[in-house]
Amino acid sequence: MTQATLTDTSTLRAQARKHVEDGAVTAGYAADREMVLKLLNEALATELVCVLRYRRHHFMARGINSKSIADEFLVHSNEEQGHADQLAERIVQLGGEPDFSPDTLTSRSHAEYVPGASLADMIRENLVAERVAIDSYRELIQYLDKADPTTGKLIKEILAVEEQHADELADFLVDVPA
Repeated sequence: MTQATLTDTSTLRAQARKHVEDGAVTAGYAADREMVLKLLNEALATELVCVLRYRRHHFMARGINSKSIADEFLVHSNEEQGHADQLAERIVQLGGEPDFSPDTLTSRSHAEYVPGASLADMIRENLVAERVAIDSYRELIQYLDKADPTTGKLIKEILAVEEQHADELADFLVDVPA
């Protein structure tokens, strides 16, 4: 078994003083920071598109089963907004700028903004978007691997919520006529 070598205290202190303006990004940051920032901004765009789609569906849901499902759309929208905020915060921690530009939002998002004509369509489109996010986040976790454990932990936490959303939406599809 290979044991990691620990850096002595005086070296850690000296390294911490170098490039102190970089904040949380130290010499030990092993990931390609520019690529991570690009990927995080894509994830941010995905979350923001999901916020907007869920909000629309919350207000547009109609039908006998619509009240409880519309309420759940609003819960999901709020959770997606929380994810967006977490991603924006991490982007700033890494020395980047979160891209909230509405002009390019849908082109940077992995998920699509599909209005949905019926309650079943809305559920299905939200489920598709959650499945896109799930696969996208799994790939991002693999890409980050050990190079950026903090971002990896954040994405894993977001992924768990996206999987919960997908499970709830799949259950809704059973109860709502197409």
